[in-house]
Amino acid sequence: MRSTPHILVINGTKVRRPVFVLGAPHSGTELLARAIKRSPGFHLTTGRPEVLRVTYAFARRPAIAGERERGAARVLRDAYAQAWQVSARACGECPAECRDLGGLPPAPGGSAPAADATCVDPRGIARFADASPDLLYSADVLLDAFPDAQLVQVIRDGRDAVADMLDDERCLAWFRPGLANLDTVFPNAFFGVEDHTERNRWPRAATAVKCALRWRGAVRLSAKLRLQVPEEQLFTVRYEDLAARPRKLAADLSGYLDAEVSRTALGGLVRAAAGGRAGDAHGVGSWRERLTSRQAAQVEKVAGIELGRLGYRLASDA
Repeated sequence: MRSTPHILVINGTKVRRPVFVLGAPHSGTELLARAIKRSPGFHLTTGRPEVLRVTYAFARRPAIAGERERGAARVLRDAYAQAWQVSARACGECPAECRDLGGLPPAPGGSAPAADATCVDPRGIARFADASPDLLYSADVLLDAFPDAQLVQVIRDGRDAVADMLDDERCLAWFRPGLANLDTVFPNAFFGVEDHTERNRWPRAATAVKCALRWRGAVRLSAKLRLQVPEEQLFTVRYEDLAARPRKLAADLSGYLDAEVSRTALGGLVRAAAGGRAGDAHGVGSWRERLTSRQAAQVEKVAGIELGRLGYRLASDA
C-alpha cells in the first residue's frame, strides 16, 4: 500500500512527479542523469551523503525498510528535503560527481563557495530528480515516499557492465570481507546471492563472478519493477538503443516525463562517451576486448539466462 500524498516544498517549489534514474552498477545511468540535469527546469542530484546513508541502509538490509513501513518513506523523504536544497552552501557540499554532472568544477577545498556557485537557479526549477548509485534497491520506498514519482531504469549488456565494474575501485570495495554481509542478510539482493551454493562459494569466487551476481540481481529487480509499477511511472531504456539512437531516445523520454530533454545534449554526451571513457560509459560490446575469455565465460555462466531473456547473444552460442 502506497503512503498518503505528502507535500514537500523545496526553495518554494512543490515537489511533484520527481524523477529517479535507476540501474545496475555501470548500466549507463550517468549519461541519462547528465542529460536530465542539463535540461531546463530540472534539478537533479546524485551521491548526496544524506541520501546515500538512507538508500544503502535499505539496500544492504531490506528488512529495515519493511519493518518501519511508512517510517522508511518519511526518512527517505526527509533526506531528499535536505539534498534538493539549492544554495551556495548546499551546492558547495555536493560530491564531485554531482557537480560534474552540471558542468561545475570541484568545490574548492576549505574555502567558502561563491555566492552564485549553484548548479541551477532555484527560480527556474519545476521538477526534481536524483540518480544516486544503487537507488534501484530502494524503488519501493521511493514510491512510498513519492507516490507520483517517475522511474527511469537503464538496462545494459551485463558483460559490458561487468567490464566497467572491474575497473571501478569503489564498486569493487563492496566485495571486501568486512562489507559482504551475507552471513546476516540472506538471500541478499544487493550482492545478487540467492541460494546456499552461491553463498558458500562467495569467499573464493572470482571477482568477475561477484560482479556478474550483482548485475544479475539488479536486472531481476528491474524485471519485478516492470510487473509491479504502472506503465506511466516506469520508463525502461536499453543502453544500446541510447548509444545508437540518442535523439529518438531523448524524444521518447521527453514524452514520458512530459518535459523537454535536449536531443542535442544527449546526442553530444553519447558521442563523447563513444570516443573514450566518460563516467561509466564504454562502447557497446567493448567487453570482447576488455574481458578475458575466462571472465566472459564466468559472466555468461552466472547470468546467461538473464542475458538471453534481454536479447543479448551469448558467446557460447556463436
